[in-house]
Amino acid sequence: MDNIKQLKKFWSKKKVFITGHTGFKGSWLCIILSYLNANVHGYALKPKKNSLFRKSEIKKSLSSNTFGDINDIFKLKKKVKLLKPEIIIHMAAQPLVIESYKNPLETFNTNIIGTLNLLESVRNVKSVKSVIIVTTDKVYKINKKNKSYKELDQLGGFDPYSASKVGAEIITDSYIQSFFKNSILKNKISTVRAGNVIGGGDFSKNRLVPDIIFAINNRKKLKIRNPQYIRPWQHVLDPLLGYLMLAKKQYLNKINDNQHAWNFGPSNKNFKKVIDVVKYIKKLHNFNYVISTNKRFKETKYLKLDSSKAKKKLNWTSKLSLDESLKFTIDWNRNTKKELSIKSICERQFLMYINKK
Repeated sequence: MDNIKQLKKFWSKKKVFITGHTGFKGSWLCIILSYLNANVHGYALKPKKNSLFRKSEIKKSLSSNTFGDINDIFKLKKKVKLLKPEIIIHMAAQPLVIESYKNPLETFNTNIIGTLNLLESVRNVKSVKSVIIVTTDKVYKINKKNKSYKELDQLGGFDPYSASKVGAEIITDSYIQSFFKNSILKNKISTVRAGNVIGGGDFSKNRLVPDIIFAINNRKKLKIRNPQYIRPWQHVLDPLLGYLMLAKKQYLNKINDNQHAWNFGPSNKNFKKVIDVVKYIKKLHNFNYVISTNKRFKETKYLKLDSSKAKKKLNWTSKLSLDESLKFTIDWNRNTKKELSIKSICERQFLMYINKK
C-alpha cells in the first residue's frame, strides 16, 4: 500500500466525482481525498442533520457540492458533462437491508436505476479514466457450505437490498460488454464488494455498532438481532483504501482483467458472530442489551468474502483487526466529546491507518 507521500503524489489535483458523498462512507472518502489535495466534486441527496458530512464540515473542502437525486438522469448527466471528472466513485445507494423491506421501490430505483444513470452519464465523457461502482458483499447467492465467496461465484439476493445490488452488478456488466469493452474505458470500470463496515460517524439505525454507541451515549437498553449470525466486520478505511488503489491502477491502465468485480473483505480473523462484537464493546463500555426474538425480516446467517484477488493483483490487504477496528470506532466516539474538529479526528485516524505496518 502507498505511503502518504505516494498517495498525495497521485491524487493531488485529480478531479474526482463522488456520488453519495454525503453518506457515511462517502463522507470518509471526501475527507481522505481532500486531505490528499484532490479536487473533490460531490453529487448526493442532502445530508441528514445528524451525519458525518455535517459534523465534519467537509463541504468547505469540496471543489463543488451538488445536492441531487441519482435518479434524476438529466441533472446527473449535465453535471458529469460539465465537470469532466477523471475518476468517478459511485456510492449513492439505499444501503440498509431492513430499510429495503420497508421501502423496496425506493431501494430498487436508487440502487439499480441510479447505477444505470451513472453509467449512461459517463458514456460520452472522454475525460473519465476510471470508474468504481460500489455494491456489497451481499450480492452472492447463499451457499450451504459456509465457504468464503469469490468474485466468480453465482450472484443472488432474496431481500430487496441484496437483489437491487445484484441488479447493479448485472447492469454494470452489461454496459461494460455493450459499450466500454472496445472503448477508452476498457478495463477501467469495476464493481467493488466490501463487508460490514464500521467506523466513527456512522449514525444509521439498525446497524449493530452505531446502535451500540447510541445505547451507550443515551443510556438505552439495546435489542440485538441474530446474535449467532457471522459477518465480515471491517473498519471503513480498509475498503476505501482498496477502492482508491483500484481506481489508481485503472487510471494508469495497469489492470488487465476481464473479470471486473473485486472483493475487499477483512481477514479471516474478522469473521465474527454478532454477539462477539457486542461482548467486546461491553468490556470497554457498560451497557444493557436483550436478544430480540423478532424474526420479521429475513437476513443472511453466514457471510464471508475471499479477497485473494485484490491481494494478488493490487497488493491490497485488510490492515485492521476486529479489535483495532472497534477501538478506532470507540475512540472516535470518545474524541468527539473532547475536540471541536470532527474532520481532524478522521484525518488523524487515516494517518494512523496509513502508517500502520
